[in-house]
Amino acid sequence: MNVASHDSAYILPPETEDLLRGTCPDPFAILGRQAHGRSDIVRAFCPDARAVRLVVQRPRSAPVERPMRRVDERGLYVGTVPAGARYRFKIGWADGWEETEDPYSFGLLLGDLDLHLFARGEHRDLDRVMGAQPMVIDGVAGVRFAVWAPNAFRVSVIGDFNVWDGRRHPMRLRHAAGIWELFIPRIGPGERYKYEIIDAERRLLPPKADPYALAAEQPPATASVVADTSPFHWTDEDWTRGRAARQDSTAPLSIYEVHLASWRRPAGDPHGILRWEELERTLIPYVVDMGFTHIELMPVMEHPFDGSWGYQTLGLYAPSARFGAPKQFAAFVDACHRAGVGVILDWVPAHFPADAHGLAHFDGSCLYEHADRREGYHPDWHTLIYNFGRNEIRGFLIGSALTWLRRYHVDGLRVDAVASMLYRDYSRREGEWVANIHGGRENLEAVAFVRDLNATIAELCPHTLMIAEESTAWPGVSWPVADGGLGFAYKWNMGWMHDTLAYMGRDPVWRRYHHSEIMFGLHYAFSERFILPLSHDEVVHGKGSLLERMPGDSWRKHAGLRAYFAFMWAHPGKKLLFMGGELAQPHEWRADGEVAWYRLDQPEGRGMQALVRDLNRLHRAVPALHRADCTPDGFDWLIGDDIDNAVFVWLRRAPDAAPVLVVCNMTPVPRPAYRVGVPCGGYWRELLNSDGAEYAGSGMGNGGGAQAEPEPAHGCDHSCVLLLPPLAVLYLTPEWAYGG
Repeated sequence: MNVASHDSAYILPPETEDLLRGTCPDPFAILGRQAHGRSDIVRAFCPDARAVRLVVQRPRSAPVERPMRRVDERGLYVGTVPAGARYRFKIGWADGWEETEDPYSFGLLLGDLDLHLFARGEHRDLDRVMGAQPMVIDGVAGVRFAVWAPNAFRVSVIGDFNVWDGRRHPMRLRHAAGIWELFIPRIGPGERYKYEIIDAERRLLPPKADPYALAAEQPPATASVVADTSPFHWTDEDWTRGRAARQDSTAPLSIYEVHLASWRRPAGDPHGILRWEELERTLIPYVVDMGFTHIELMPVMEHPFDGSWGYQTLGLYAPSARFGAPKQFAAFVDACHRAGVGVILDWVPAHFPADAHGLAHFDGSCLYEHADRREGYHPDWHTLIYNFGRNEIRGFLIGSALTWLRRYHVDGLRVDAVASMLYRDYSRREGEWVANIHGGRENLEAVAFVRDLNATIAELCPHTLMIAEESTAWPGVSWPVADGGLGFAYKWNMGWMHDTLAYMGRDPVWRRYHHSEIMFGLHYAFSERFILPLSHDEVVHGKGSLLERMPGDSWRKHAGLRAYFAFMWAHPGKKLLFMGGELAQPHEWRADGEVAWYRLDQPEGRGMQALVRDLNRLHRAVPALHRADCTPDGFDWLIGDDIDNAVFVWLRRAPDAAPVLVVCNMTPVPRPAYRVGVPCGGYWRELLNSDGAEYAGSGMGNGGGAQAEPEPAHGCDHSCVLLLPPLAVLYLTPEWAYGG
């Protein structure tokens, strides 16, 4: 040490050498203000500075500048100030002078209650506590950083503001929770940053992005960004006040699933991506015109790899910079609500990628993931699995969910890959998984997490939707937690989707041998609250588009798909359709392309779009088509045994509402003079004919309806004689109830 004086103020602590080497775990023991009798010692570590001066604030007089003595050539400076006096630094760099307060002059930043709740996994405001939070402390504006890394030896904040030098801003460890914290004055929103971590073995890790960051750089860049956390001016009060009714199980729910990047490309740019403002001008009016009640966005949380479609997420608190800034995302949600459209986000707590800048081995240990590969590695996606048994991990994930629902007013989350969370042997062979404490295959920790997640959201975000993509027969997925269920509002009906798509994909000649594929779903249709999903998963990986999966020539393909949509909209359960399906897109979805908008120049494409629009209109306007979706009293079979003709007939009902007769002819053969029982006499008006000319069908039908005769059939006192168009579905309702 080049100590030029024997003055005790310049005697350095023994840990100083560690600080200078960048390996000091407790910088506050050396830097900042240290009491020294009637004066205070101030130490600053400013590598590459040419000079450092103390600017001392004096009562009732102008500040006084004092030079600090450089006591080590690596950049350690020492000075003194009157005891308790306020001061700041004036630092001379090669390109000029910087004035700033001392980051090491501030006291403890997080409260004991914050630390206690965090350690228990019960903190419900982590988006306002962890990560980078712009704030004012002791009258000084800056950013408070907080990151969980309990097994690290040293953690520093690095960024443009300190030329990414980990020696400049080492953090303080709060041992009670394993959280490192630091307040850096005079920086604010827009700053790029990461954490530089030295692990317990004194190894320098790759720089880590902030798990709690509210914003990030646009990929392929990987830095976190200090977000503007000032309040957003919401204008969706009418929507939020009415959300309970709009999202009740008795309400119509028709969801348009969207991959934002490939919905529509900017004009003249086949590789460009529409930003939130452009999506507000284009996507929202389209969804409104089509009559969908909700948009479901494939993951918009920050993710490093475009090819994962967002399902390999690392920034669970940050809207992806691909589409704009966080406040622009908030403005998009606000605009959706003003237009009467709800917003559901796909959310992925089941796994995360192993990118070096992310959560994997975050502090040098398996912190977020399991250490045992049999528990911590997903063989399907080559990703890592969260350790749901850790309080802090459960809190981290629940905090993310709450961020989207509260900060951004999102109306629901569709939780991806729930089945992979519930079973320890999911996609694993014998010997590749670890049994639970009872020797079973159920992941008890994940089950506890899911219940905690849904119970918390039910309490703090009532009337929002938690939707499970769950593909097994796990009981009670959509039952309340208090009743032993998992607590989701809805479950995707994957069995219905697989069975009915298999049926529709068969040549009509052979459908008589697969009658049960249509019938079976009604055996369990009311065991859960279901959404019927025709999602992106059904039009990728060589499966072909929905249109391609229909058999026959072009006419039969289009007629079959129209019949399938009309069948789906009349079936118990809420509806979900992936973008492009409404245009009868002829090719499989490609994430690097866009929806086949050219289909609107073709009669078949326009006709399919018109059908989906009308199905949504009827779904919302006719109570029998939605009000009793989740209860067995909303459905009555009339004909389920006409195997030879592949004809299915049922009634949809709702309390205090007219019934709807649904007649499905799943062959290309017209069925003239087909008698169908109906529950009352009079004229039954045709609400929809999927073979109508307006949908590019043959136009064959019943002239707008049929008169019910007092001739019993199918357990009813009256019946209608109908012409069943080929590959078509009819909706009819009593004339007295017809509303247009």
